[in-house]
Amino acid sequence: MKRARLIYNPSSGREIVRRRLPDILDYMESAGYETSCHATKGEGDATEAAARAVARGYDLIIAAGGDGTIYEVVNGMAELKSRPSLGIIPCGTSNDLARAVGIPKSISRACEIISKGKKKKIDLGRINNRYFINIAGGGSLTNLTYEVPSKLKTMIGQLAYYVKGLEKLPSLHPIRVRLESRKEVLLDEEIMIFLIANSHSVGGFDKLAPDADLSDGKLDVIVVKKMNIAEFIRLATSAVRGEHLKDPNILYFQADYIKATSPGTETVQLNLDGELGGQLPCVVEALPGHIELFVP
Repeated sequence: MKRARLIYNPSSGREIVRRRLPDILDYMESAGYETSCHATKGEGDATEAAARAVARGYDLIIAAGGDGTIYEVVNGMAELKSRPSLGIIPCGTSNDLARAVGIPKSISRACEIISKGKKKKIDLGRINNRYFINIAGGGSLTNLTYEVPSKLKTMIGQLAYYVKGLEKLPSLHPIRVRLESRKEVLLDEEIMIFLIANSHSVGGFDKLAPDADLSDGKLDVIVVKKMNIAEFIRLATSAVRGEHLKDPNILYFQADYIKATSPGTETVQLNLDGELGGQLPCVVEALPGHIELFVP
């Protein structure tokens, strides 16, 4: 019998995983997996748990929680030579990875997808010594995801990010960023925000990076150039409709390597899949087919 390790965030989705744990374990046992579980206890714990699961030779790791839990689990697996397959049970606020590959927010259906055994190799992004699946970014609004209190996310879900975004708009200001490929300087000016997307589903937006593909070996880079608040609000509105890439204040391109620095004196924080990811400077690379994921 194959062995599976379930790593779950007990507070995700109004504690739904904790309540449904017997059902999940029973479902995986019926699918032929001898399953054990680990409840995360704080920041970084899922990363350590995933690394231990790899070292102990598990055939499958299941990450149950939001994008932050998946991010930590992936970072516990990504640097290791032998990596088990990854299954996900989406129970977070945005569930960007699940949305990108079509995994529904239903525990029984997510378990069914894992049990059927269809897998797909997907790319990861590596930024310095960290990894991301969906998005890396820097700028005034990229810290929204980890500034929103977990209690607020539990109460009002995705709306919590919009509430926090409106609160931060008055303090929105440009930052000086330099982006380079292996051959040339792509940008060196003041901007509002830059995003490096691996999937098309980012922050609950399905069309923020409409051409992004988890298996194309490329990262999609979106840069919002310097603008005033009114222009930024107009751009955000067009982003909901997926029409923002046509805006003259947007720079968009695909790459498998980007170097980002900040020539100015301001510290530029990085956000990786909704979590703190250090600060500039950084080197970002696409790692083709680095993780094998259970998909519908």
